[in-house]
Amino acid sequence: ALRAQVARWTLLANRVGYLVLALAVTLFVLAFVFGFTATMATLIIATLIVSFVLLAPSIVLGYAVKAAERDDVERGY
Repeated sequence: ALRAQVARWTLLANRVGYLVLALAVTLFVLAFVFGFTATMATLIIATLIVSFVLLAPSIVLGYAVKAAERDDVERGY
């Protein structure tokens, strides 16, 4: 039950993290086209930080959940 809950949270964090990363890239392209301002740079940096904070642990935990499930299958549980 705990593993399923961790899997759900990591999936959600992955989706939100990649969405925020896409937003950061979009903001960067817009800033590149229309000119960089201090506000735009701050928004880009903030979205990058949020995406990295979400993605780093969720990717690691996602691999851990998959490895635990694979181990259960190999052991016949």
